[in-house]
Amino acid sequence: MSYDGVDVVHDAALVLKPGEVTALVGPNGSGKSTLLRTVARLQGARRGTLTLDPGTVDAADGFDLTARQFARRVALLTQSRPTPAGLTVRDVVEFGRYPYRGRWGQTDPDGTAVVNRVLALTGVDALADRGVDQLSGGQLQRVWLASCLAQQTGVLLLDEPTTYLDLRYQVELLDLMRDLADDGGIAVGVVLHDLDQAAAVADRIALLRSGRIIADGTPEDVLQPERLSETYGIRIDIDTDPLTGRLRTRAMGRHHSRSERLHSTS
Repeated sequence: MSYDGVDVVHDAALVLKPGEVTALVGPNGSGKSTLLRTVARLQGARRGTLTLDPGTVDAADGFDLTARQFARRVALLTQSRPTPAGLTVRDVVEFGRYPYRGRWGQTDPDGTAVVNRVLALTGVDALADRGVDQLSGGQLQRVWLASCLAQQTGVLLLDEPTTYLDLRYQVELLDLMRDLADDGGIAVGVVLHDLDQAAAVADRIALLRSGRIIADGTPEDVLQPERLSETYGIRIDIDTDPLTGRLRTRAMGRHHSRSERLHSTS
């Protein structure tokens, strides 16, 4: 994958499985978003394949599908989206139904029920008739997520979806990702900066550095202190949260180190 002829991601192989959450993590500029956007066909690739539903009668090369066909298979929540003026929340969510509407505006018999369901699922049903230009950044983020869910795809890609969300909605979004994978059998690929969130929600983690996937496996396999410290250029310690049993990371800055020295000498 490249920008202006400069390769950004090299020889990356990413597998997103139904019923699993795969988190892409790594430093800024490591290629996480570029890789996700390439899977979503928003970013070109010099070479490679994009296989959807491999091993089934519905298997297809994603690069060969029409835009409408692809949009029935893969949905992407990008980092930033416009704030359209003069539209309600419901209007924006209904955009997600475009793959199911004919070229000449034929009706979408399932559309209303699907839109109502995803409005409730993302917690914006009470805002359905409000103009999107009246929303906070966090509210708008959930509206765009609802629009993606309205596409009813088997693959959902999320690029830093917790941006603009307060703590409550970050947790609810992580729970929703797990529900979509566990209950809906959806293959979820998500770019996250928070390693603890990745450890909490993901079945698999792909760690990127300098445009390459340097580790791909379970959180326990990938989140190793030596590997993370080298990748991020800062000391990162790992322990287990006694309440949840999940991995927990700590990035050790200068003040953490000073506190450690003081503690060891007291």
